[in-house]
Amino acid sequence: MAEQILPPSVNEQEAPTDKIALRKRLFLIFGLILAVLLLLLLIWQYFFAWRSVSTDNAYVGADVAQITPLVAGPVAAVLVQDTTQVKAGDILVKLDDADARIALQRAEAALARAERGFRETTATGQSLLARADARTSDIEAARAQVTVAQANFDRAKIDYDRRRKLAETGAVSGDELTAATNAFRNAQASLTLSRAQLTQAEANRNSATREADANLALTKGTTESTSPDVLAARAARDQARIDLERTIIRAPFDGIVAQRRVQIGQRVAAGAQLMTIVPLNALYVDANLKEGQLKRVRAGQPAELTSDLYGSDVTFHGRVVGLAGGTGSAFALIPAQNATGNWIKVVQRLPVRIALDPRELAEHPLRVGLSMEATVNVDGR
Repeated sequence: MAEQILPPSVNEQEAPTDKIALRKRLFLIFGLILAVLLLLLLIWQYFFAWRSVSTDNAYVGADVAQITPLVAGPVAAVLVQDTTQVKAGDILVKLDDADARIALQRAEAALARAERGFRETTATGQSLLARADARTSDIEAARAQVTVAQANFDRAKIDYDRRRKLAETGAVSGDELTAATNAFRNAQASLTLSRAQLTQAEANRNSATREADANLALTKGTTESTSPDVLAARAARDQARIDLERTIIRAPFDGIVAQRRVQIGQRVAAGAQLMTIVPLNALYVDANLKEGQLKRVRAGQPAELTSDLYGSDVTFHGRVVGLAGGTGSAFALIPAQNATGNWIKVVQRLPVRIALDPRELAEHPLRVGLSMEATVNVDGR
């Protein structure tokens, strides 16, 4: 008997149609979700990604101070330790100042000696001027003696000539002629002696005048406070006073002590590194951006940063200070040499300096070397 085939029911006919409709609706919903996601991606690219560049290769830095003594000496006291927070002007290290105090006393004594020497030189100059004036009086006296001697010589010569002529006629005796001759010769000798004394007096005056001029040249145009010797001695005194003050080493600014190397009793030389002071209110961030991100980065652009220390709850704000002059590899001790056959291109990064807000640093202190995530707004708004 042949098997009877029954026609499909209505529900069995509608089942494939419902599945097709459901599949279409699912595809439609999936397409709408994909379109929304694509739209959101475009919006994010326009409003955020295209307007900013970011990196997590960023680290906190600071211009630290290397504390070094300006004078040598043994260490008398060290008043700080590593991690000690100091204020500007706080005493860090004291050096033994015994030698510096002795040097200052020696310099003060040299200054007093120079000032006294200037006063003595001035007084000596006045004395030499008075002596030169006295030599002028001696010249006047010698000239008077020459005048007297000249008169005696003239009178003796006239008397000698007269008696010599009379002696030829026998009117004058030989004794009288001899006496006249002796008187003439004595008058001539006296004249020569008085002239020599005048020459000597003039020479003495010239010598005294030159000596006075030479002494006055040492003080001419200067006072005790402007004398070269006094100025040199005062400068040496000031230097000794500064060296004494430099035996006390102070903090140059507010910060934290790090890398302390000095110990009590150690003799340190000028320029030896004792410790490092890290400022807390003048920190910056070096964000190492890829070379493809630097096209629109400019100085003055705002930046937002987060630290692993505080997490995303704390956002730091700053501004781009500038871009480094070269990559880290370019300034390495041994720069990379890429002129080889197996060269592989590596994307380079350039440090971008970002200054942080001191007020935010005061509320949430950072430390040098901490990791940061930096986002720089490059659209100019």
